[in-house]
Amino acid sequence: MAATAEQKLRELSAIIRKTARDLAPLQEQGGIEETLKWGQQSFLPKRRGIGTTIRIDQANDQEVALYVHCQTTLVDTYRSLFRELKFEGNRAVLFPIDKPLPKETIRVCVTEALLYHHNKKLRAS
Repeated sequence: MAATAEQKLRELSAIIRKTARDLAPLQEQGGIEETLKWGQQSFLPKRRGIGTTIRIDQANDQEVALYVHCQTTLVDTYRSLFRELKFEGNRAVLFPIDKPLPKETIRVCVTEALLYHHNKKLRAS
């Protein structure tokens, strides 16, 4: 039986939640909050200045997307690390509904987003 977009989004949200639970700097600051932004399921650090919001949604009939703030450098980072992924401009990574999600790759992307500001401060010092 072929996967549906809803199933992929549930799987993607589970990866995001698990990754967030595993991030000590994020947990020390209160973890994540789940909400809706622009009608999309969203995940963001509870405390400002740690990371940036991740949103997920169905992008089109064949793909689901992991969206990040377009004014960050996250998609450029993802492109340099994972050339095999498909991107939408500087705001999203697209995943085919009919293929398994690359869980470890997604974990890296989620980690980079949820600790975006935290990591920038560490790199600057």
